[in-house]
Amino acid sequence: MRILFVHPNYSAGAADIAGNWSPAWVTYLAGYLKSGGYDDYQFVDALVDDLDDDQLRSAIRAAGADIIATTAMTPMIYAAQRVLQIAKEECPNAVTVMGGIHPTFMFKQVLAEAPWVDVIVRGEGEAVTLNLVRAIDAGRWPNERDQVNGIAFLGDDGAVVATPAEPSIKDVDAIKADWGILDWKKYIYIPLGVPVATPNMARGCPFTCSFCSQWKFWRDYRVRDPKQMVDEIEELVKVHGVGFFILADEEPTINRAKFIEFCQELIDRDLGIHWGINTRVTDVMRDEELLPFYRKAGLVHISLGTEAAAQLNLDRFVKETTVAQNKRAIELLQENGIVTEAQFIVGLENETRETLEETYQMVMDWGADMANWSMFTPWPFSDMFTELGEKVEVFDYSKYNFVSPIMKPDNIDRAELLDGVMANYRRFYMKRMLFQYPWVKDPFRRRYLIGCIKAFLKSAMERKFYQLGKQNYWGPMFKKLIRFDYDKSASKIEEPDHNAWKKAPPAKRPALQPSGVTASIKACGGAEPAHAARACGGGDQQMTDEQIAQYNGPASNPGEVAVPVSEIGKPKEKANIAEHA
Repeated sequence: MRILFVHPNYSAGAADIAGNWSPAWVTYLAGYLKSGGYDDYQFVDALVDDLDDDQLRSAIRAAGADIIATTAMTPMIYAAQRVLQIAKEECPNAVTVMGGIHPTFMFKQVLAEAPWVDVIVRGEGEAVTLNLVRAIDAGRWPNERDQVNGIAFLGDDGAVVATPAEPSIKDVDAIKADWGILDWKKYIYIPLGVPVATPNMARGCPFTCSFCSQWKFWRDYRVRDPKQMVDEIEELVKVHGVGFFILADEEPTINRAKFIEFCQELIDRDLGIHWGINTRVTDVMRDEELLPFYRKAGLVHISLGTEAAAQLNLDRFVKETTVAQNKRAIELLQENGIVTEAQFIVGLENETRETLEETYQMVMDWGADMANWSMFTPWPFSDMFTELGEKVEVFDYSKYNFVSPIMKPDNIDRAELLDGVMANYRRFYMKRMLFQYPWVKDPFRRRYLIGCIKAFLKSAMERKFYQLGKQNYWGPMFKKLIRFDYDKSASKIEEPDHNAWKKAPPAKRPALQPSGVTASIKACGGAEPAHAARACGGGDQQMTDEQIAQYNGPASNPGEVAVPVSEIGKPKEKANIAEHA
């Protein structure tokens, strides 16, 4: 049973500024299949190798696979559909499989547009894919395909069939990634010139924001054992030469105790690796005394969901944070030698040149090392997408990339919006490049920041940054030449079932209860594309600490650490986090 995984050739022009991110989805799927007895697989990264249709066709033909699988988040859905169209043309007897968050919720539309897709894997993919492979291997495909949970397909009568949801994998430590499937020389983090990995420590999120669907996709919030997590990091370092990693979690600091244990384990093993995360402003302030400990563990870059300079917009995002808190969090990180990146969401209907200017003035006042402006992009499978109604005019999902204006502001046009964002980028990084980065005293921070500006310059020179080449942007004097090339024939075909997660086995998600928590829309300037721009934290409901503990055991309370802060970071015989948390 030969399996071919293909990563579609689609670049959004934002998250890949810093280099080529290792596609974690294929490593976890492959590793789970290997544990299940299937290890005859190959991987083609059409994105990193920049394969055109003819080159991809040759690669697929050469693989001669029985199963050809790909993944898709919203902006890469058309590229993913094209991958499997070519696959079906070259290998008509192969079973074509698509997974990922977009087809999970939009499977009716995908199957209508791309009937050559034999099966869609819905939700968490490992167990579903293994069961699917076993069914195909045993000759039960297609006659008994309706017996495989967690999939969707076109029935013999042309109607869409969606089988019951597969239970989520409770023991996430049982998912062992096969990082050896990747050619590591291709995945280089430009700021440091080292291979970069994007592992997951947790799956899901305990928050239920209306503008996010991650909690619906994963259903359960589960955290891995920190020691086993560091085992994986150690393999990445010692076997594959990885020198930097991004924790691709929703919010890795939510589970405070396990995050501390993870950091302690990194310190004890002294792997010499640096890493970054996305997190919330409130978590930074909560952990003020722990920041030196986090830095000692190798944490050097934190992207903060500051989101908006105006308190009005912070309130609209249900941030439950203040502008003053944003500034204080950045100050705390910089005092502890951690590079800070402020994230802004722009392009709502109330956006003007004045509000764009306000974000620039505010981030300069905050003193953040880096800044990132992302276009507001309503996921088509989020509750907010439905709430926006007719305000969503663009249904060309290839443009749902955080750099193309999906929403049209009331008082400026899309070209003016793009130009305003570019003006912010030019001024911010020009000043940082000339007056800050070269003069940073800490040698590592200086090297890191100069490496970041090299990554920005490289992307800009290649006209890939913010897809400037595709959008024909050449500067403020040429705004009339800007073209977004939205496919106007693309239309809103289906209303996804936003309550589909409720149809999962009832024990998989506990009852939620109201809690005043913060929201954090992440543009993920330093995360892998598959996880780019997610809204995390906040919303109207949140799991209680007891409910989180129900999944993760007694060491999972995100708000308590019994070990005195003064003891954290010392050798284990003096402070064993696992025993005291």
